[in-house]
Amino acid sequence: MGNDIHTFADIGIVLSMAYPALTPQKETYLDALKRIVGDPFFDLVELGPLPDRSIRGEVRSMVETSGTYATYGGQGILLSNQLNINSLVETKRAEAVEALKEGIDEAYELGCVEFQFLSRFYEVGKEQAYLEALITSTEDVCTYAKSKGDMKVVLEVFDHTIDKKSLLGPASLVRQYAQAASPKWENFGIMVDCSHIPMIGETIDEAIDPVVEFIRHVHIGNTLISDPTHPSYGDYHPRFNYPGGENDTAYLAEFLKKLIDVGYLYPGGKNMLSFEVKPQAGEDPDLVVASSKRVLQDAWRMLQ
Repeated sequence: MGNDIHTFADIGIVLSMAYPALTPQKETYLDALKRIVGDPFFDLVELGPLPDRSIRGEVRSMVETSGTYATYGGQGILLSNQLNINSLVETKRAEAVEALKEGIDEAYELGCVEFQFLSRFYEVGKEQAYLEALITSTEDVCTYAKSKGDMKVVLEVFDHTIDKKSLLGPASLVRQYAQAASPKWENFGIMVDCSHIPMIGETIDEAIDPVVEFIRHVHIGNTLISDPTHPSYGDYHPRFNYPGGENDTAYLAEFLKKLIDVGYLYPGGKNMLSFEVKPQAGEDPDLVVASSKRVLQDAWRMLQ
């Protein structure tokens, strides 16, 4: 196995998570973006809704000039506006789809190669009805994205009961969903995130094996769920090895080994592997990014 994980995957990072204090303002957004695309460690940057449409051209130019590429996280569109793409109320479901279509438009303007979204709230006992609504919405989103170009569309698996309380969720439901959506749309896939696996209560094998054939993108990060009173409890993506957190360097190494075993990581591979890490109270974002890079390298060395 090669000593450099970059020979097995393209390494990225979610910009708004890494620099939450900088990305809400257009004056500082470009500075945060330059820190990432100017770092040769990263092959891609994960963008999202921009603070101002006037910088779209500059953002695209910076990504292209740096030799990196970009994806677009539409999860925030739904979360920030409390929209439910799997709502059983048709007007609300359609409203969420239209919001994602606007995000797809921006993603194409930015030259992004992928658009991401997530499932939303559900009622216990009505999972199948919500799943059908989600499948319908996915068809709408994939159809729209395909009508404008070749951008891929992926659903990110979130927690089911703790923080975002998303329908997907448990691997059994994810597989059922992907089996329905994947045959219809070649531009569709699933994103798994190792920070969400402990929140769902699954092992790495339980989370990956049922959906391996549908995985198109992977996030790596941490979560803290041992203390509900802790400020970082839930889906707050603390750095690896964070005190009280679930995912340390050894966990990441185990997760990477699984990705190798199932063929997602392989010599010469270009599949996407992105950090989703966020500075916690009092932490410097540059140091959190540096720590994340070191942990990934350490975890990779553990597999040699």
